[in-house]
Amino acid sequence: MDLKLDGKIALVTGSSKGIGEGIARGLAREGAIIIVHGRDKAKAEEVADSISREGGRSYVVTGDLTCEDDVQRLVEKAQAFVRP
Repeated sequence: MDLKLDGKIALVTGSSKGIGEGIARGLAREGAIIIVHGRDKAKAEEVADSISREGGRSYVVTGDLTCEDDVQRLVEKAQAFVRP
Protein backbone atom coordinates (compact mmCIF):
# COMPACT_ATOMS: atom_id res chain seq x y z
CA MET A 1 0.00 0.00 0.00
CA ASP A 2 1.33 3.46 -0.79
CA LEU A 3 -0.20 6.15 1.39
CA LYS A 4 2.27 8.72 -0.02
CA LEU A 5 3.68 9.49 3.44
CA ASP A 6 7.35 9.72 2.46
CA GLY A 7 8.86 12.54 4.48
CA LYS A 8 5.59 13.44 6.20
CA ILE A 9 5.74 13.85 9.98
CA ALA A 10 3.48 11.90 12.29
CA LEU A 11 3.28 12.62 16.01
CA VAL A 12 1.60 9.51 17.39
CA THR A 13 0.47 10.01 20.97
CA GLY A 14 0.57 6.96 23.19
CA SER A 15 2.88 5.18 20.77
CA SER A 16 5.21 3.70 23.39
CA LYS A 17 3.00 0.59 23.50
CA GLY A 18 -0.20 -1.03 22.31
CA ILE A 19 -2.36 0.36 19.53
CA GLY A 20 -0.35 3.59 19.32
CA GLU A 21 2.85 1.61 18.80
CA GLY A 22 1.19 -0.37 16.03
CA ILE A 23 0.01 2.81 14.33
CA ALA A 24 3.50 4.35 14.59
CA ARG A 25 5.10 1.25 13.07
CA GLY A 26 2.57 1.16 10.24
CA LEU A 27 3.11 4.82 9.40
CA ALA A 28 6.89 4.32 9.53
CA ARG A 29 6.61 1.46 7.03
CA GLU A 30 4.78 3.89 4.75
CA GLY A 31 7.72 6.33 4.94
CA ALA A 32 6.53 8.80 7.57
CA ILE A 33 8.94 10.33 10.05
CA ILE A 34 7.60 9.23 13.42
CA ILE A 35 7.61 11.14 16.66
CA VAL A 36 7.02 8.50 19.31
CA HIS A 37 5.19 9.79 22.38
CA GLY A 38 4.57 8.31 25.79
CA ARG A 39 5.00 9.01 29.48
CA ASP A 40 7.67 6.33 29.91
CA LYS A 41 10.84 7.53 28.20
CA ALA A 42 12.51 4.10 28.19
CA LYS A 43 9.54 2.44 26.46
CA ALA A 44 9.24 5.27 23.93
CA GLU A 45 12.95 5.01 23.16
CA GLU A 46 12.64 1.24 22.65
CA VAL A 47 9.92 1.77 20.05
CA ALA A 48 11.82 4.58 18.32
CA ASP A 49 15.04 2.54 18.25
CA SER A 50 13.17 -0.42 16.79
CA ILE A 51 11.62 1.75 14.07
CA SER A 52 15.07 3.13 13.24
CA ARG A 53 16.61 -0.36 13.08
CA GLU A 54 13.89 -1.30 10.58
CA GLY A 55 14.94 1.60 8.35
CA GLY A 56 12.53 4.29 9.53
CA ARG A 57 13.16 7.69 11.03
CA SER A 58 11.92 8.35 14.53
CA TYR A 59 12.28 10.69 17.48
CA VAL A 60 11.00 10.59 21.05
CA VAL A 61 8.98 13.09 23.06
CA THR A 62 7.57 12.39 26.50
CA GLY A 63 4.93 14.05 28.59
CA ASP A 64 1.53 13.84 30.18
CA LEU A 65 -1.17 15.09 27.80
CA THR A 66 -3.37 16.10 30.73
CA CYS A 67 -0.79 18.72 31.76
CA GLU A 68 -0.84 21.88 29.64
CA ASP A 69 2.84 22.65 30.31
CA ASP A 70 3.84 19.14 29.20
CA VAL A 71 1.79 19.51 26.02
CA GLN A 72 3.44 22.83 25.16
CA ARG A 73 6.91 21.37 25.80
CA LEU A 74 6.04 18.30 23.71
CA VAL A 75 4.94 20.45 20.75
CA GLU A 76 8.07 22.62 20.95
CA LYS A 77 10.36 19.59 21.11
CA ALA A 78 8.57 17.88 18.22
CA GLN A 79 8.84 21.00 16.10
CA ALA A 80 12.56 21.27 16.86
CA PHE A 81 13.12 17.73 15.56
CA VAL A 82 11.59 18.46 12.20
CA ARG A 83 12.70 21.99 11.44
CA PRO A 84 15.06 22.25 8.46
